[in-house]
Amino acid sequence: MIRQGLKSFLDKDGFMVVGEAKNGHEAIEFIQDNEIDVLVTDIMMPQMDGIELCKQVRDRHPHIHVLALTIMNESYNIKKMLSAGAKGYILKDCTQDELRTAIETVAASKNYYSQEVTDIIMEGLTAQPKAKKRLVAEIPLTKRETEILHLICKEKSNQEIADELFISNRTVEAHKRNLLEKTGCKNIAGLVLYSVERKLFDDL
Repeated sequence: MIRQGLKSFLDKDGFMVVGEAKNGHEAIEFIQDNEIDVLVTDIMMPQMDGIELCKQVRDRHPHIHVLALTIMNESYNIKKMLSAGAKGYILKDCTQDELRTAIETVAASKNYYSQEVTDIIMEGLTAQPKAKKRLVAEIPLTKRETEILHLICKEKSNQEIADELFISNRTVEAHKRNLLEKTGCKNIAGLVLYSVERKLFDDL
C-alpha cells in the first residue's frame, strides 16, 4: 500500500517510475534488465535489506544513485547506509516537497540528507571519534591529494574540482582512487570521516 501511494505521487509529480519491488532480491533482478537513474529504498525489508541492496547496487551498477527513505533515524543505520554508498537519506515523515527535492538532488549525483539526519551526522562528528587503527601503515598524502580531499569534503563535484584546480575529470578520478587506496576507505563518505577523525582541515 505504501509503495502504491508513493508510486502514485511520483507519477503525478513528473517522475517516471519504471518498477517496484518488495525486497532487495526483487530489486536486483529488476535492475539487471531495466534502466534506472535513482533507486528509492527502505532499510528494513525481508530476504535482503536496504543496506545490502545498496552495497550490491554500488558494486554492480555504480551509475545508479540510491536514496534511503525510512523511519529509522538511528545513527548506526544512517552510517551503515551511507557507508554502503547511498547518496541520500530522508525519513518517512518528510513532506512531498522534500521527497521531490531529495530525488532531484540525488539524481544530479549530489548528496541529500533530511535536517534530522544532518543533525545526527553532525552530532556524531562533534563527538570527536578516535581515529581508527588500521592494519597497515598509512601512506602520506601528496599536496595535490590533500587539496582534492579538502574539496571532496566540501561536497564539490568532479567537474568543480577539475575546474578549480585546472585539471581534467580523469585526473580527479585517478586522485580519488589513490586517496581510497592510501587511506583504506571504501567510499567518499569514508574519506570525509577520515578527514574529520584526523582534523586535517580547520573548516570542517
